[in-house]
Amino acid sequence: MRGVFLDTLTMKPEELDISALEHLLDHWDFFETTSPDQTAARIAKADVVITNKVVLDRPLIDNAPNLKLICVCATGTNNIDLAAAAEKNIPVKNVTGYTGTSLAQHTIALLLALATRWYTYNEDVKNGRWSQSPIFCRLDYPVMELAGKNLGIIGCGDLGKKVAALGQALGMNLLIAQSATSEEKSGRVSLETMLAESDVISLHCPLTEQNSKMVNREFLAAMKDSAFLINTARGGLVDEKALAEALRRGVIAGAALDVLSTEPPPADHPLLATDIPNLIITPHNAWISRESRQRLLDGVVRNIQDWLNTNSRNI
Repeated sequence: MRGVFLDTLTMKPEELDISALEHLLDHWDFFETTSPDQTAARIAKADVVITNKVVLDRPLIDNAPNLKLICVCATGTNNIDLAAAAEKNIPVKNVTGYTGTSLAQHTIALLLALATRWYTYNEDVKNGRWSQSPIFCRLDYPVMELAGKNLGIIGCGDLGKKVAALGQALGMNLLIAQSATSEEKSGRVSLETMLAESDVISLHCPLTEQNSKMVNREFLAAMKDSAFLINTARGGLVDEKALAEALRRGVIAGAALDVLSTEPPPADHPLLATDIPNLIITPHNAWISRESRQRLLDGVVRNIQDWLNTNSRNI
């Protein structure tokens, strides 16, 4: 049995215990990265393929005669042609629930940065502005106390619930938006109410065709002009040009993003412009704690082990 991991650089395996994975199969090939023109050759003899973001489309799946299992080292499976895999009876296994603690921590870190403006004050200290101050402190940027403020959550699954719990620990009131895809739930509010009343809106929903660019000009205009937007979910939820313009015009007070629609972003991405005020962007690393990555790898190991146990008679 041969396995291949196509993009180990996404996991930084030297920081993890990968011994359980190595012992599962007779032979492994590990590649830090795999470009589209390298994929076919690298999976040609593999029984098991692990990928985080490398695309496995229909031609690649059709021309991998030994392929028996695809493991996505992530939750999303949009990089796999699921129909092509199903036609060949190749299971596609993903991992869920591994990143909640890390992502919630990062979300609250972004919120605290927006609320306290510590990152701006820190830059001013480095640039000598505190040394030039006529008084003992600086009061250049507004600071928001989060206690008593309204935290709006869009997408209240495992990740949203963890962020909500941390928000409550800070003394915030919760406004959970009704789901657009399921029946109404008691205690939740309409999107319109949440937009109008929230001081912070945090996105934790999956990206679908229905909610692509949900955060558009109208969405932003419906928010308080003192409110913050946080997105640690998917970049495609936000109309990025509309957000850039809203921040420039003061339609909302600030935004913090860990995801963009294109990753890594091109140099001319609209949200990388240097004239956008009170915008924080981190490079999709809300999930990257060592503990989170180990849980993810352990989930891949369990998926392969379960498959081996189920199919042992046919291998």
